[in-house]
Amino acid sequence: MTPPAKSTICLWYDGQAEAAAKFYAQTFPNSSVGAVHHAPGDFPAGKAGQVLTVEFTVFGVPCLGLNGGPEFKHSEAFSFQIATEDQAETDRYWNAIVGNGGQESACGWCRDKWGLSWQITPIALTLAVTDPDPGVAKRAFEAMMQMKKIDIAAIEAARRG
Repeated sequence: MTPPAKSTICLWYDGQAEAAAKFYAQTFPNSSVGAVHHAPGDFPAGKAGQVLTVEFTVFGVPCLGLNGGPEFKHSEAFSFQIATEDQAETDRYWNAIVGNGGQESACGWCRDKWGLSWQITPIALTLAVTDPDPGVAKRAFEAMMQMKKIDIAAIEAARRG
């Protein structure tokens, strides 16, 4: 048996942890589904034999999906931030999440169909809004504030003034 990671992100799902883990594994590189554990007895959100937890990774980050039931919902207080190299990668992840029952939000944020928040953040955006020139950073930031999915060409144009 492989020893568990010292730190694992535990994500609460309403019975869909395995489906979510499989989607993440198919969508993101260095992601996979590990062990699927079935409940040895009845639990508040289910019955003996149903999937209780799913071990998975997202971009190499160890996670545990817990089928805890409808009591708790995901919020933007937790999100995965995915740094993208270019517009094609940005579009691919954004479209995968939003196109699979998710929702667009603002400034590069979106939510998957299970309610988990994602920041699809081009490296070009991070560099632009942290530019040492305050005018450049402000222009890039103001451009970002008008966007849902980040448009790298528009960010670069704002950066140039």
